Amino acid sequence: MYLMQEYDRLQAAITDTEKTASEDPSLADLAKEELVHLQAQQQALLVKMEEIVAEDKEEAEDPRRMVLEVRAGAGGDEASLFAYELAEMYRAYAEAQGWSFTVLDESKNDSGGYKEASFEIEGKGAYAALKYEMGVHRVQRVPATEKSGRVHTSTASVAVLPVLEHAEIVIEDKDIEVDFSRSGGAGGQNVNKVETAVRIYHKATGIMIRCTSERSQLKNREKGMNILRSKLAELKLEEENAKHAAERKGQIGTGDRSEKIRTYNVLQDRITDHRIKESWHNIPKILAGGMDPIVEALQQAETAAA
Repeated sequence: MYLMQEYDRLQAAITDTEKTASEDPSLADLAKEELVHLQAQQQALLVKMEEIVAEDKEEAEDPRRMVLEVRAGAGGDEASLFAYELAEMYRAYAEAQGWSFTVLDESKNDSGGYKEASFEIEGKGAYAALKYEMGVHRVQRVPATEKSGRVHTSTASVAVLPVLEHAEIVIEDKDIEVDFSRSGGAGGQNVNKVETAVRIYHKATGIMIRCTSERSQLKNREKGMNILRSKLAELKLEEENAKHAAERKGQIGTGDRSEKIRTYNVLQDRITDHRIKESWHNIPKILAGGMDPIVEALQQAETAAA
């Protein structure tokens, strides 16, 4: 907005200077010198605005930062353990790609599994690779605590959200409630002595953001607000997509976190993606971060459907 206002100001100055040069011959030479200076400023400003537009376009097509959320579904402790395993799979895959993987917030149960957790992943190509993970993941296996050998089916949901630095979402202070608390780290650490954890509640939508990754309130609040803007932008996009659902039939899935996308059948050592009807074996390797075959197959299917 500021750059556009400055561009308009320079244009007005150029117009006035040109008028002066044509109306007062005695000031013509001086006006021409000033005109060259003003036009150079305006051109430099135009280049800067074009760079920003290009950056915004690149960010929209391939965001460098994203938030990945996992949440235990049906299946009790087994579901929470599965949610934890999925999170570890994404962590290992991200590290293998050279992306950063930061815990934003996590909530564990007594079994050590995740009730829910959120992570920030940053790196070129991260969102393009992991955006297909959004939806319900189902595991079929015999839990370690199951003495009768009965197969249990449990689920965990995954949400993937691009964090857009320039998301044009205006959030006023009256629209949110912000609370601060101590982070839940190990006892005795500084992170526990100061109220650095931030909880942001958006009144109109009920969206709750909690961020504990940074050691300062300010940084956690800033990161939380970026995530909130991105979530609100996602809601807006979902509304637009709902209006044009027929046009999206060729895409992989619906982008709905309630859609069952994949089954991990441990007894048969087979992972099946229901959207492209393709299967892979060697579950231990895949859960250890060896997701490349799945990611590549989904990207190819998306390209073919475009």
